[in-house]
Parts: sequence; structure tokens; C-alpha cells
Amino acid sequence: MEKYHKIQSIYKRGEKNKFIIGDWSTPEIELLQNCLWQFTEKVDGTNIRVDWKDGVVEFGGREEFSQIPVHLLKVLMEKFHEDTFKESDLCDVTLYGEGYGHKIQSGGNYQNDKSTSFVLFDVRIAGFWLKREDVIDVANKLNIEAVPIIGKGTIHDGIEMVKKGLQSQWGHFIAEGIVARPMVDLFARNGDRIITKIKGKDFK
Repeated sequence: MEKYHKIQSIYKRGEKNKFIIGDWSTPEIELLQNCLWQFTEKVDGTNIRVDWKDGVVEFGGREEFSQIPVHLLKVLMEKFHEDTFKESDLCDVTLYGEGYGHKIQSGGNYQNDKSTSFVLFDVRIAGFWLKREDVIDVANKLNIEAVPIIGKGTIHDGIEMVKKGLQSQWGHFIAEGIVARPMVDLFARNGDRIITKIKGKDFK
């Protein structure tokens, strides 16, 4: 099961892990800073992978050794099982999402009833990343939620949104930040996807 790639922050970091404002983390982000990007809310949870291949469902965290909280794993097993995928006609697919809720990061903001859930943000099928509209289609087939699109704009627009205190789509609290990707999927020379994150805490 392929783990999810690292999402670069917008700027490089200096002393005490603080942003070096204006020193872009990659030349690609610098080049595209004034182009149109799509913004989705960054959920403050734990990275989860769900893999369906050869009739077997597997679960994983960000790393191979990552431990999934037992109460979240129970929810995942209820949502994703053999029948779930057979009914969807999906095959050789890996779902990437965020487990969130009770006892997971700031989960109390998202779920005030001590429950946990899963929200989808990316899908890979047979080695290919799906476009946003196809990710939504997969979410609908599996009857799960997908991270909401909260806007479009330049990287500078995204920074201003986060600096002002972005209202979460889950309730009356400030979102962790946004994940930004070009309107058309682009890749760096080494094959890495061009995608970045802007987190509120980095501007405090």
C-alpha cells in the first residue's frame, strides 16, 4: 500500500521552525504563486489509507508503522469492507483521507458527540491520481464525505484567507488551514505532485 506523499509548506523554515517569508519551499510553488489554485479545508486529524486490491481491504496510517486509534479503526472497518467495494465497482484503489473526531488532535471541534469519522481527500486507482470531480464520484459511491472546496485564488489569496482566521466547514471554529493545488494537476521534474499547505499556526 503506497503511503501518501509529503505536502510541502509554502515557505522554507529557519530558526525555531519559523517561516522565512518570501523564501518559497519549491521553485514550482514560486513560479505558480500568482496562478489560480483550488483550496480545500485542511482537517486536523490523522492521515488514513484504505486499500482495496485483489478482494482484500487494508488500513494504514501515514507511515507503515503508524498506529490507528482503536476507536477510529472500528469506524473504518464498519465503513469499508468487502461488500462496500464490490457494490461500488471499484478495483485496485487506494483512498487517502483524514480520520478525525474524539481523541484525535483537536477532534472535539469536529465531533462533539465523542464519535470519529473519515473524510476523503485523494484517490489513486491503478497508479493514477483522480481529478477532483472523480474523487467526489468515488465519495458518493462509497457514501462518505470528501473535503470541501472553500475557494479559489492565488497562493497570496490563500495566505490572506488563513491569516484572517478561516471558518471551518465543520462548525464555529477556526480551521487548521487549507490545502492548495493548481486547478490542473501538475508535477515536478522528480514526479512529485505540486501541492502545498497553508496552516494558520505558522502565521501566529
